[in-house]
Amino acid sequence: MENLGYYNGKIGLLEDMQVPMLDRACYFGDGVYDATCAHNHVIYSLEEHIDRFFNSAKLLDINIPHTKAELSEILKDLVKKVDSGDQFVYWQVTRGTAIRNHQFGQSNFKGNIWVMLTPAAPANTYVKVKLATEKDTRFYHCNIKTLNLIPSVMASEKARLAGVDETVLYREGGRVTECAHSNISILKDGVFRTAPLDCLILPGIARKHLIKMCGQLNIPVDETPFYLDDLMNADEVIVSSSSNFCLQATEIDGKPVGGKAPTLLAALQKALVDDYEAYCGK
Repeated sequence: MENLGYYNGKIGLLEDMQVPMLDRACYFGDGVYDATCAHNHVIYSLEEHIDRFFNSAKLLDINIPHTKAELSEILKDLVKKVDSGDQFVYWQVTRGTAIRNHQFGQSNFKGNIWVMLTPAAPANTYVKVKLATEKDTRFYHCNIKTLNLIPSVMASEKARLAGVDETVLYREGGRVTECAHSNISILKDGVFRTAPLDCLILPGIARKHLIKMCGQLNIPVDETPFYLDDLMNADEVIVSSSSNFCLQATEIDGKPVGGKAPTLLAALQKALVDDYEAYCGK
């Protein structure tokens, strides 16, 4: 198949798939999702993504109608049905199907599983990106990978119109949280600094891998808040996500940033690429 859509066991091309109008995703965005990439028909870091997916669902009291092992096997099987071995692998669960009602009560909804697989080239970790900043107006559940992404959608579109690649979000006092669809970290004086895991950021898998590689390379890690001034004066600014492991930012709001620790950054990038290739095969 060129691409693949899946809905509660039904499989077809994405353009042919249909979902019930009463799925609560249609009215409330009532669900959570996760995503990663596949190479050689192998889903990268699937176990970690499955763990995060189940945690997001638990935090919203959403019932996933499969065990972790069952869902993993479903995804592994579906990936093999797509012609290209290089894919963007996306899946979500919505609370269920019912007449529109804000309250979901104790009705024991059975969650609906959606999967979308599309061909996608392997990420180029060595691409350099430009960023813009914007006040973070999202709610206080950013640690949950919810379907409610309108603020991120608008921030991403604003970035496109401004001719940059991503938007860095910040809260009151200039505290940097994350980007519209990525985590952001910095290198300063040989230390890797990244925002703490609280309700203001998503616990990124790529962020987790960066911290792991810092341990292997003996790079100290500081998981405390940092601010816009720290960002602009960092030795390197790093954008990371499940499809972009460790991107170097060279410009923020039209001003040059980073470029002061190329050897340390290159070591991190190589470690992440090596890990990806070891997991999925070259």
